[in-house]
This record gives sequence, C-alpha cells and structure tokens, in this order.
Amino acid sequence: MSTAAKTNADAPQSGARWILANLRHDFPASLVVFLVALPLSLGIAIASGAPLVAGLIAAVVGGIVAGTFGGSAVQVSGPAAGLTVVVADLIEQLGWQMLCLMTIAAGALQILFGVSRMARAALAIAPVVVHAMLAGIGITIALQQIHVLVGGTSRSSAWQNIVALPNGLLNHELHEVIVGGTVIAILLLWTRLPPKVRMIPGPLVAIAAATALSLVVDLHVERIDLSGNFFEAIGLPHLAQAAPGGQPWTHEISAIVIGVFTIALIASVESLLCAVGVDKLHSGPRTNFNREMIGQGSANMVSGLLGGLPITGVIVRSSANVAAGARTRMSAILHGVWVLLFASMFTNLVELIPKAALAGLLIVIGIQLVTLAHIQLAWRTGNFAIYAITIVCVVFLNLLEGVAIGLAVAVAILLVRVVRAPIEAKPVSDEAKHWRVDIDGTLSFLLLPRLTHVLSTLPRGTDVTLSLNADYIDHSISEAISDWKTGHEATGGSVAIVETSPANLHSAHSGPPKRHYTPRSLRAVPWPSRRDHVRDDTESPIRHGIAEYHRNGVDALHRHVSGLADSPNPDTLFLTCADSRILPDVITASRPGDLYIVRNVGNLVPVDPTERSVDAALDFAVNQLGVTSVVVCGHSSCDAMRALLEKTRDQAATPMDRWLEHATDSLAAYHDDHPARASAAINGFSEVDRLAIVNVAVQVERLTNHEILAPGVASGALYVVGMFFDFETAHVLEVTQDGLIPPVDAEAH
Repeated sequence: MSTAAKTNADAPQSGARWILANLRHDFPASLVVFLVALPLSLGIAIASGAPLVAGLIAAVVGGIVAGTFGGSAVQVSGPAAGLTVVVADLIEQLGWQMLCLMTIAAGALQILFGVSRMARAALAIAPVVVHAMLAGIGITIALQQIHVLVGGTSRSSAWQNIVALPNGLLNHELHEVIVGGTVIAILLLWTRLPPKVRMIPGPLVAIAAATALSLVVDLHVERIDLSGNFFEAIGLPHLAQAAPGGQPWTHEISAIVIGVFTIALIASVESLLCAVGVDKLHSGPRTNFNREMIGQGSANMVSGLLGGLPITGVIVRSSANVAAGARTRMSAILHGVWVLLFASMFTNLVELIPKAALAGLLIVIGIQLVTLAHIQLAWRTGNFAIYAITIVCVVFLNLLEGVAIGLAVAVAILLVRVVRAPIEAKPVSDEAKHWRVDIDGTLSFLLLPRLTHVLSTLPRGTDVTLSLNADYIDHSISEAISDWKTGHEATGGSVAIVETSPANLHSAHSGPPKRHYTPRSLRAVPWPSRRDHVRDDTESPIRHGIAEYHRNGVDALHRHVSGLADSPNPDTLFLTCADSRILPDVITASRPGDLYIVRNVGNLVPVDPTERSVDAALDFAVNQLGVTSVVVCGHSSCDAMRALLEKTRDQAATPMDRWLEHATDSLAAYHDDHPARASAAINGFSEVDRLAIVNVAVQVERLTNHEILAPGVASGALYVVGMFFDFETAHVLEVTQDGLIPPVDAEAH
C-alpha cells in the first residue's frame, strides 16, 4: 500500500469503494479486537463496582460511536482500567445513576475541548505523572481483585486491602484460587508462545479455559450475573431525591463538579496518549486530536444516556487492532457490533464465567500497568521522585489528589532545574593569581544565595574573569555582581566581565527582565571568529585566537579529546582540497577523532610513483588505524580547477603547474564528456564546478583500484565515496561515476 494511499485511508470522500477495498483487512481485525474486548469489559465493570452490562454497553458505544466520529483511524475505545478507581469511588459516594449523568456531562466537556481546539493541551501533563498514575491505578486494582480471587470481598481503600490481605490469604476459598490462578498462569505463559499461537487473544483463552475447568471439574465458584437481558438493562438515568448518604443532592454539588472534571480530564489524557502511542505503531493517517476529543465526548454522552461506563481510547485493544492488520475505522466499528450481537444473543454464556476468573485477568492487567520501562526511564531522566510520589499518593489518597500532587512535584523540580544555573570558579594560573568564574543559564534572584557564596570564596586581590552566558538576567543579579565587583577591586584585584549572550547586565537595569534568545543564524555557527576581536595590526591573529580558545573553548573541547590521547579512533579518511573554506568536521557532523584528514591542492591522488605522500596516508589510515571509509571531497569555485582549465602547454613550470599534472586525467575526462559533467550541467553548475565534480569522480576511480585499497573494496570491508561541497547552498552532494546524487534533506530544503 503506497504512502499516498495510506494518507487518504480515512478520507470521507473515499466512500464505499474504499471501505470495501479494506474490509478484507478490517473484518478479521475486528473479530480479534472483539475477542480481546469482551472479557476486559466485564472485568473493568466488576472492578468499577458498576453493573456488568454497563461494561458491555460502553464497549459497544466506544466501538461504534467513538470509532465513527473519532480522529484516529485505528484506535479502539471502550471502558478502560485507567478510570476504574475514579468510577468506583464516585459510585460509592454518589450512586450509579448519578455517575451516568456525570459521564454525560464529562462527554459534553470533552466535545467542548475538541470544538475549542484545546485537545492537544491535555498532552502538557508530564508523561512521568501519567505513567505513575496508571501504575498507581494498576496497584489499586490488583490489591482489590486479589481479595476476590481468594473468595473474599475487596475493601474501600488500598490501605484496608493491604491490612486485610494476610487474613484473606489464610482463609482463602481453594476453588476460587484454582480458577483465578489458572487465568493468571495462562496469561503469563501466553507471551512465551510462538507468534502464530498468540494471534488468538490471550485473555479470551484464559477466561474460556478457566470457565471450562470450573464446569468440567464442577468447582463451586461464584459466577457473574448480568441481571437480565442486555436491552432490558439499557435505560435513561434517573435520580432519587437524595444521595446514597441520605443528604439532598445540593450537598454534593462540589463532589459532582469535581467528578465531572476528573472523568473528562483523565479520559481525555488517556485517549490522547493512547492515540499518540498507536500512531507510532502504524504508517497510516495521523490522529486528529480535536476530532478525537469530539468522538470520545460523543461516545461518553451516549454511554451515559444508555447506562454505560465512561469511555476512553484503550491501548490494549488499539495495539491488537493494529497488529491484526486493521486499515480503517471500520474495524473499531465492527468490533462494537460484534460485542452488541454477543451480549444480546449469548447472555447465558457470559453468566458461566466465574468472578475469580475475571479477578485473575484484572490482577494481570493491573500488574502490567506498572511498566518496568517507565520506571527505568524515570530513574534515568532524574524523575523517579515524581514517579514514586505520584504512585504513593494515587494508591493511598485518591487519583485526583495523587495526580495533582505529582504535577506539583514535577513543576517544582522543573523550576529548580530551570533556575539552577551552573556556577563554576577555578584558578587559571599556577600561582592562583588569576581566576575564572563561568555562569550559564537563567540568572534570577533565586540564584543569589549560591552566586554570592561562590563569589565570596574568591581570594582577595586576584584578577578575575567573570564569563556570563545567560538567556535571562534580572536586576537583582546585575546589582549583586556590580556590588561584588566594586568590593573586589577595592582589595586590589581586578574584574573583567565577558558577556557572550544577548542577555546582559546593562539590560537588566534598563527595563523589565525578559528572556533573550540567540538569533538562529548566529546559533548555527559553531565557532567564534578571532578576527572580530583583533584591532592591533601588529598583533598576531593566531596568537589572539589561541588566547581566545584558552579563555572560552578549551573546557568544551577537553571532554571530547581527553579520551583520545592514547587511542585515535577514526573511521574515515577524508581527502579534500587545501582550500580554507572546507570544514570537514562540520559538513560531516563529525566529532574530534572521527576523521583522518588529508589535504592537498585540488584533492588529488597522484599516480606518479615518485609522489607517495597520499599513498603514505592511505597505508597508515587503512592498515594501522583501520578506517572503513575513504572520502574524496571537492568543492565549488576551486582555484586549482580554474588554473587547470586555463593552463597552456607553453606555460612556465611552477610548482603549482607541476602538481596539477596529476590532474590531467580529470581534464581529459572532462573534455571527453564524462557522465558526471552532464549531470553537473543539468544541476546548473559552472564550467569550473563541472570540472571539479568530474575530478572527484576520477579520483574515486583511482582510489577504488589503488593497490592499497583494492582488496578491502573488493571484500566490502572498505568504501570509497565521492563528495562535492557547494559553497553557494552549503549542501554536500554525493558524486558517482554517473553524476550527482543530492541528499534527501537538500532536496526537501
């Protein structure tokens, strides 16, 4: 399937023809998702404390409504584990009928998010908090359902479930444990089976096997009860005159409002994060986040009206949908149809499922929400404290407070990181008479304690260079540095302030502080120019450049080259012209030590046996350093190629003339219409540049057949590549015997 076709896979104008063309992929995928969704929907309804049919209603509505109106072609929606804790608390506090009304209101709020194009803002929640929230929900579910698995009942809080756990384990019901343990064992072993076997959904196999075991062995276990026909359970929500606690509903207004926002926000974030994750699994059309919010909101309004659970995008079903080969939203819609048909026609089969089997399924789902990869990422990125605090608060307080505390901790840590500018003071002479202080980053009043402490440690009477590289400086920092400078100079010392960024001490006094950014054109230049600072014609510019390097560059370079002192490790020999405008490290994005650079006039490979300078470099690079690539790089506006074109036979033999004799083959190939010449002409290059490109092709051919390189080239262990650097566009083009190959980025540019 072409990229263009995939891009239009979800276009409304494609119509019935497009749907039918992809139905052979979507139909089997919908069956797989249906088999995954059925046991999950029942299990989530049990974990939420809602009527079991509510989970099936949500699965039907999530598939049909969210699938039709959502912004993702392959995301599948339904009741999700991420909302179980919230829903269970709200049902206990406010009752099931009120939850249905709150689901309707939350859906309306989601539609508002989509219509106002605010959907993407939900992604601003720190991912580490979302990961920790899901992990906390998983732990809470597992703590609840382990009591059901051993034949007991779950408590209302995580702490109560932990306290009651030892007694529950000691007084377990063996038949329930056997059924639930069977589900857990099958699900844990399922990932180890061959891929062809795993095409059958593991949850379905586990529930079916545990149910069959309970029937064949005649285990006395508690089974689920749908309490009537599927369609009989559907009905508009209605309210009693009082809340479950006996108080009028007016006393619960704040809880209702908070609950609506909680459902809307969590459902929105979970759906959008799921959509982002699913987009990484396929190459089809990307999710329209605002439309996805409208689709999710519509599904929640319909689900609430019909008596179903809140709905979100579900990563388990969505990833199964993609893995099964789904192409369009028709797969999600059909999965909802299959759930509807099964729930309305096979109610008796559903009621054979033991509760302990669904408890085993939920325990595995809960444990899987605690992802080792997320823990490792939080540890590696320095966010483990946020992760741990959020989990503890979600488990032992409640979900909303846990997420709020986690976000507050994340913002506090971010604030510390942003304002904690690095400050380093060190002597730059053996006698410690001269000191250097480097300050980088955001310089605000929050930095004052550390800044004044570091400055106070500088010895009296010393010469100090204060280097500032800041994107923000406020008045308090400027004043503190000014006061310290005055005091230090009063002791006989000197202070030189070097500012290398747009934000400076003077601007902090002239107006309100603001963040400064280096212009993009300057930010792209990776080196300073010593010529910008040399004013004395008698001063050696190189001496000044070396001094500038020791002031501002030595520390940055030292960490890259210190490890190369005893072990140069280049992977490429780079043969290029002696022209000062060629920057091999920059145009190849190479670090110190990556390139073994050889320069000569015209980037030539002499064939004269008396001229062995390039041969020596080739021998050392290939046989001693073990490079795997050899590059010949020419360039535009090459004076050597211009001199070669203008050279006459009776011209005096200067050293330059004698050297260019090594390029006579290139000139001959140019006049014989080498294919590279025609390619260069098509690309609009001048005559001099065409010769330079042909010259690169000739030198590549020489190197390919060179006695030192030929064995490695023949075996595939060594590559010879031609390049041409165009000063006018700053692009690097590859040169082959057939002509020029522009890089992909250059074409896009």
